Amino acid sequence: MSSRNAPSSPKALSAGSSSFYTQRAALINDISLAMEHVLQNINKLNRSLEGVITVGNEFGAVEALWSQFEGVMAKDETAEAEKEEGSEGEEEERGEDSGEEGGGADGGEVRQAKTGRNRSGSRGR
Repeated sequence: MSSRNAPSSPKALSAGSSSFYTQRAALINDISLAMEHVLQNINKLNRSLEGVITVGNEFGAVEALWSQFEGVMAKDETAEAEKEEGSEGEEEERGEDSGEEGGGADGGEVRQAKTGRNRSGSRGR
């Protein structure tokens, strides 16, 4: 201890240092208890996170199944759209060959209104 902070009498020195050491011991004890609580709570959090990850991993198979289903449905939709476009093209050819009306500008507009597509197959407007 430095001479500035030292008490003037030996009695004051022993009384001041004993209260300091008792307060210090109490604070150290409080800190160690708080650290034990923090450690326990971190362990609880770790177990909870492991449980969440386990549950999330259980949904992996379900997610894969839905992805596969989505892929199959997308393929079916594109196949149906191509099939519809092909049948429309055949109807146009039959209509033009037999001399029926409907292959002209009015028929194209009607087809575009029904399907949202023009003669070239691209979306109109």
